[in-house]
Amino acid sequence: MKGSLKSAEKQNARKNTDFTDVISILDFTRPMIERVLGRAQQLENMPRPQKAKILENKVVASLFFEPSTRTRLSFETAAQNLGARIIGFSDANVTSTSKGETLSDTIHIIENYADIIVMRHFIEGAAKRAAEISKVPIVNAGDGANQHPTQTMLDLYTIRKEFGKIDGIKIALAGDLKYGRTVHSLMYALSQFDNVTVYLISPESLAMPRHIIEETRKKLKIFETANIEKYIKECDVLYATRIQKERFPDEVEYQKVRNAYVITPQIVAKGKPSLRIMHPLPRVNELSQALDGTPAALYFKQAANGIPVREALLSMLARAKKGTGG
Repeated sequence: MKGSLKSAEKQNARKNTDFTDVISILDFTRPMIERVLGRAQQLENMPRPQKAKILENKVVASLFFEPSTRTRLSFETAAQNLGARIIGFSDANVTSTSKGETLSDTIHIIENYADIIVMRHFIEGAAKRAAEISKVPIVNAGDGANQHPTQTMLDLYTIRKEFGKIDGIKIALAGDLKYGRTVHSLMYALSQFDNVTVYLISPESLAMPRHIIEETRKKLKIFETANIEKYIKECDVLYATRIQKERFPDEVEYQKVRNAYVITPQIVAKGKPSLRIMHPLPRVNELSQALDGTPAALYFKQAANGIPVREALLSMLARAKKGTGG
């Protein structure tokens, strides 16, 4: 009897952390996040021949309407590591989109070819719309300046691997906090954990959107400044972001802030010896190459962590049961 109760409790717990799409980090509770991170750790340590059976005979569609290097290649590597075949494109100009085909029609076609669709799109909310109409799971690989939930998962995984925990972390987010979808998602995710302090560092014109600050303030200790050195001694992590030229409607405004912050070994030396630098990449000039290879540089390991995290998400979505779509 005890055994059956424990089994039922385990099944209920798993049911409460199941998901059918990965669209927004807001859709994930802390138990769901921890289940993904735990699965990533399991897969990172799993022998490749065993791993390659997980998505055997499955097809993953990789639809990138916007340029990508790390996200696209790590998703495709993750899918191949799990035994899946890949179809898709990395340039929307070579698809029927260039002929005027709607996103809805594209999804309705591709859902007949693939078991899971990974999609990056330049329009905010595109992934949500795709998930609403698709009969197969949709993974948001970035939608405009909105969210980038899988990047957030690998960021959390990186922090947990490096510090052994996420609770109590003190992290500075620096650079383009207005258009940076990675930091938007990360703010929401960090608010699921306890006693986290976030230092928001940006020019006034690139400040974190107020609604995100207000929505997370009850759980996070938040400090705002334009001075990158003000809280450097307090930080466990300095998370730098690129000033995203492609998001600016005005070239003049971009030129005003393009060199707002350049993180150098001299700046890092003012922090704790245990300070670690993260960056979603690509970088331009905001992160000195002189930091590469130093103990503080965590960004290349961070990028590599995208593979086990995305393996985890794909393997979990392979069991997802969706409706018939719209």
